[in-house]
Amino acid sequence: MSSLTYLIRRKTRPLPLRFREFSSNSQKLINPTSARIEKILIANRGEIACRIIRTAKRLGIRTVAVYSDADESSLHVKSADEAVRIGPPPARLSYLSAPSIIEAASRTGAQAIHPGYGFLSESADFAQLCENEGFTFIGPPASAIRDMGDKSASKRIMGAAGVPLVPGYHGDEQDIDLMKLEADKIGYPVLIKPTHGGGGKGMRIVQSPNDFVDAFIGAQREAAASFGINTILLEKYITKPRHIEVQIFGDKYGNVIHLNERDCSVQRRHQKIIEEAPAPNISNDFRLHLGQAAVSAAKAVSYHSAGTVEFIVDTVSGQFYFMEMNTRLQVEHPVTEMIVGQDLVEWQIRVANGEPLPISQSQVPLSGHAFEARIYAENVPKGFLPATGTLHHYHPVQVSSEVRVETGVEQGDTVSMHYDPMIAKLVVWGEDRTRALIKMKDCLSKFQVGGLPTNIDFLFKLANHEAFENGEVETHFIEMHKDDLFVDPNNQLSSQVVYNAAVHSAAFAAACVCEKEHAVVKESSAGIPSVWYANPPFRVNHYAKRTMELEWEDESSKGGSILVPVHVTYLPKGKYRIETGGSGSSDLELNVVHLRDHDYRVEHGGISTIVSLSVYQKDQMEHIDIWHGSCHHHFKRRKGLDLADVDESDHKYAADVASSHPPGTVVAPMAGLVVKVLVEDGANVVDGQPILVLEAMKMEHVVKATSAGCINGLRVSAGQQVSDGLALFSIKG
Repeated sequence: MSSLTYLIRRKTRPLPLRFREFSSNSQKLINPTSARIEKILIANRGEIACRIIRTAKRLGIRTVAVYSDADESSLHVKSADEAVRIGPPPARLSYLSAPSIIEAASRTGAQAIHPGYGFLSESADFAQLCENEGFTFIGPPASAIRDMGDKSASKRIMGAAGVPLVPGYHGDEQDIDLMKLEADKIGYPVLIKPTHGGGGKGMRIVQSPNDFVDAFIGAQREAAASFGINTILLEKYITKPRHIEVQIFGDKYGNVIHLNERDCSVQRRHQKIIEEAPAPNISNDFRLHLGQAAVSAAKAVSYHSAGTVEFIVDTVSGQFYFMEMNTRLQVEHPVTEMIVGQDLVEWQIRVANGEPLPISQSQVPLSGHAFEARIYAENVPKGFLPATGTLHHYHPVQVSSEVRVETGVEQGDTVSMHYDPMIAKLVVWGEDRTRALIKMKDCLSKFQVGGLPTNIDFLFKLANHEAFENGEVETHFIEMHKDDLFVDPNNQLSSQVVYNAAVHSAAFAAACVCEKEHAVVKESSAGIPSVWYANPPFRVNHYAKRTMELEWEDESSKGGSILVPVHVTYLPKGKYRIETGGSGSSDLELNVVHLRDHDYRVEHGGISTIVSLSVYQKDQMEHIDIWHGSCHHHFKRRKGLDLADVDESDHKYAADVASSHPPGTVVAPMAGLVVKVLVEDGANVVDGQPILVLEAMKMEHVVKATSAGCINGLRVSAGQQVSDGLALFSIKG
């Protein structure tokens, strides 16, 4: 589209966060004698709670955290001045319990409540309750939340204001037959979407009338679980869209400005994973009209505080349409902060105090370019299913004025099935998009998480894709480029490349493990260690040898495991000869030096590489995570099964790890709650037929039959918790 193809070029410089005095504005302050906020309760958890606490501390404001039983030892609890338990792990009994949060604020003497994002942040009833109970709600007025938080109502308001809308149904009537008729009028494909909430929860793309009823009921159920409201709207699904949103901010004096736009097109499961500001490949004229439309939307509902007006852009026609307004601080707000040099949480607090905005629209800067990559605990090969587990190793990148890590976890924490699986947000700034992207790639390659699967490697792949480098983004980006982003198990060439990289990492890992074990023996020995455990260990007439069997999770086979035998020969002066026997592999002679903690220097063929190694125990196995260059691999091995000083020709090993379940068994793809069982044990089913519905982290996943046959051993029921990998049922042919 011609209006989106002009890439703006401008001179930039590093723009650190600046904290301007709001009260310098000459406008008369609202309630100038009222008490200033000195203590804030944060009605949230995780990284956003930590983010708010950090700004509050800088301003000298005391903070109160709230927590469920699952979060008793979390980082946000440790960071706050005070903390109050508000209930058991399920969100509806804790973070969504408005009475519990109000009681916690009363008990601790908090004057204001910051809702963060998610949970109660877009609840007009909660905002009103805060005001009724005498607490300052750090956010927009309840009336604006009600008008704009209800997506159907907001579209009617925008339509009346002349803002283009996507064709759809935004009425109150929710009868399923009526909704199906409306979908027929709109024309397929249609988008089913909850009228409240966000984050992609409850959204469904329906391609044909035959799929509408199941999708509609599922969307209602997921919306009710996530937001407590199950009303739905329908829209025509635009097939080649971009998602561009505008950060707006208003004060209580009627001043509203926009702080430029963000592109949030790269998504999976309707949730953003990489955001950037400003949006690439748009014209100045397009940016101007987009910003003006966003400001008009906010003024129409007398908006104050932070908000985001989201637009869907048809990349074919170049037309933009109003999508929704999020009446809260967005997850991706840091990218805006990086290009305008302002702390938006501070702005929220000061506006809540009755101070005017510190700058006018003409004073809003646009400096450089920023990216945010959301790092999730999730299993990418399994369709980005959320993962749970312990962070046995957590080593984020070094932060600076141009690199931020927004996180709510630390090493040893558990990612729970009860909440969103986001581990951290990596935010980088550069003088232009190219420089910022280079920085993001480097940071992703150095961001280390061990103990559960993450999307870091996938984000690195995505950031290196040529289309992304060129700013050619749209919401179907991942699906469009899946052949480049995912390993095809049927492609022998690409599978072999992946396998060879894993074998190379296994060689490095084995050598580092040997060096680590030698260091442990040396440190623990009282006096001179035995010559049998020296480095190299003494043997008569030959060098000591051992074989490690490392089990590698092959992502190309969606969770299959392959045994990689590594034969290690100890050589003098800290050197090791590594034989892997892999296809096309050759013996490696490695020199290993332990630098510090988890870091080693491995030299091979005159090239020295920094290697990071994490070794930990889990599920009665030893787990090894290794990072070097842009590579990360995860291996397992059974303790005590290494074979020492054997003739490798006598050592037989299996090529693949056998499954612990018999053929035909269908296992839980993730830990979660069974919300619905659709068939009975003994029923005959067809291939692909839905059998049951699991819910984890407020997202639903339908477990389907893997083949036609008879269901056998179906013992789970609605309301039952299941663990990842648990046998749910089997199918007899």
